[in-house]
Amino acid sequence: MIAHIFLRKNNSIANTKKLSQKIKCHSERSEESLFLKGQTLRFAQGDSFKIISNRLYTLFILLLLGCFCQAAPQKITISNTAISVVFDANDSALSVIDKRTGQVWRQKVVTKGQVIASEKLDDGLKMTWREPGLGLDVQTEIRLDGEKPEFTVELSADPPSAALKWSLGFPHPFVSDVGTYLVIPMNEGISYPVEDQTIEPMWLIAYGGHGICMSFWGATDGELGYMAIIETPDDALIRIERIDGKLCVRPAWEPQKGRFGYKRKLRYVFFEKGGHAAICKRYRSYAREKGLLKTLQQKRKENPDVDLLIGAVNVWCWEKDSLAIVREMKSLGIERILWSNRAGPEVIAAMNEMGGILTSRYDIYQDLMDPNIVREKLNRPHPDWTQEGWPEDIMTDEKGDWRKGWRVKGKDGQMYPCGVLCDKQALKYAHQRVPEELKTHPYRCRFIDTTTASPWRECYNPEHPMTRSESRHWKMELLRFICEESKLVTGSETGHDAAVPYVHYFEGMLSLGPYRVSDSGRNMIQIWDEVPQQVAKFQAGQAYRLPLWELVYHDCVVAQWYWGDYNNKLPSLWDKRDLFNILYGTPPMFMFNKEFWEKNKTRFVQSYKNTCSVVRAVGYVEMTDHRFLTPDRDVQQTTFANGITVTVNFGEKPYRLADGKEIGPMSYSVSEM
Repeated sequence: MIAHIFLRKNNSIANTKKLSQKIKCHSERSEESLFLKGQTLRFAQGDSFKIISNRLYTLFILLLLGCFCQAAPQKITISNTAISVVFDANDSALSVIDKRTGQVWRQKVVTKGQVIASEKLDDGLKMTWREPGLGLDVQTEIRLDGEKPEFTVELSADPPSAALKWSLGFPHPFVSDVGTYLVIPMNEGISYPVEDQTIEPMWLIAYGGHGICMSFWGATDGELGYMAIIETPDDALIRIERIDGKLCVRPAWEPQKGRFGYKRKLRYVFFEKGGHAAICKRYRSYAREKGLLKTLQQKRKENPDVDLLIGAVNVWCWEKDSLAIVREMKSLGIERILWSNRAGPEVIAAMNEMGGILTSRYDIYQDLMDPNIVREKLNRPHPDWTQEGWPEDIMTDEKGDWRKGWRVKGKDGQMYPCGVLCDKQALKYAHQRVPEELKTHPYRCRFIDTTTASPWRECYNPEHPMTRSESRHWKMELLRFICEESKLVTGSETGHDAAVPYVHYFEGMLSLGPYRVSDSGRNMIQIWDEVPQQVAKFQAGQAYRLPLWELVYHDCVVAQWYWGDYNNKLPSLWDKRDLFNILYGTPPMFMFNKEFWEKNKTRFVQSYKNTCSVVRAVGYVEMTDHRFLTPDRDVQQTTFANGITVTVNFGEKPYRLADGKEIGPMSYSVSEM
């Protein structure tokens, strides 16, 4: 900014070019450098000097200082005993110094913007940030949390109803150091080495199972690290990007029905040790504060049938003579079974009498199809579609069009999309369906498909409008009805920790969504003899997988594979999946027809006996630690709150424990069980 003084001589404007070169407000200049000594200022004007009066001089100084106060950025530092946070108003980036270790974490500007004003507070700072073209100013408050190595960032708009034209990508990402890895709660959990050029940039929503299933991310070198907890996740997502050749994460905030809406909040936490396990334990503490941490022990007190789930293999089988298959399985030593396919009342009752069998069935409160398409293009509707809800109870988007959901193949080979039942309307159909069925079918369990897999959605239908937050609420009310009012052991698809108080297991939590075999949700029964590269590298890749869900919620919700990604889906990976189940303390899943069962029953028994004894032993307790015992991550170890330690060797060479015990290749050891 250039301050001009216009001087008139002989009714003409004086030459101001030289004046402009004399007086400037540079962003780097301090207040002291702007102080001018003496009572007068002299400006060259031709061959003479013009003397400015003291009064005009005083006015000029005030104008000049006003220019400085508005344009000169500041660096504001806020500190406690653990960290110092430095805010740079040049670019709104933060630097964090961990006083315990000397580690410095720095943000890098990705979204260009301007700091309009900034001010230091007693326990933090506030500033106004403006992104070009966004059309609103974002009020930002950064506050330390006492003496903890933590601070929060809260974003708001005045008024909250201000339009948000696009996703707000702020604050900036902390850049990654060489040798660190990202900690991403994608389903069970994954790590991405920040220098790994094979990882494609991606974005993951925080408001549904096919994104991040817990509202945090982090980065660590195995000891030092940081995490960010998204305290307002209903309209949030994360972007995994590459900056200066290394992966990093930044948050983004979606509009709430086109508006900024409620305040958005992040919490940053910094660690001097503990790596990804410490990150998970901090999130577990946060989950407890938010009322999400409800244990299986607590749930068993409310419903004793929960005990049938612990240490039970989940079996999907559509053979007609299910009772004979279950009897044979039990005779071979497969004692505890979650039988997931529906059956007639007599069969259910007979299974219940066997002991160790948790009888269940599939159900869904999302899909429904246009009756005209059903009549003209399909053989029949799915028996669990809520067809009576068409069209009054379907979701519509902001344009008034009905939202498209799951697609099904018609008689002509074409794919036809279902509509999506509004979550606000779903509960009434469960009230109509479940209690009436339980009068004749004595199920002990129910699997509710899609509810925690599909995202929280906005509905613009004027009869039942809904924000994403309201969508989450009604999804949870549906699960609460199944769990608490219907008193059924409750499962749902993929999983999200918003549902932890209301469910007992998640089908799909173990299976990393982007790395399943293709079309796994449609052709579930197909066995794959060849292993796709992304499945081998990530889905079954010990170098990438992390048991983040187990470190937070192992004693709260049972994690299982997806029904298109089960233990025997890819026979060449069967042993490896069993090892992951043993390491994580989670049960296997089997899917088969009669022919596959007859050919592989011995292998099924082996899988069950290897895994489920461990699962039964640790099923009710917290996983307290997970660590890598070798740099290549081939040997990993988990520890549980009851003292049991599991060590798995995924490698090709034997590994010797500290006590001298040797673990062979593709083998494991369990101590204190």
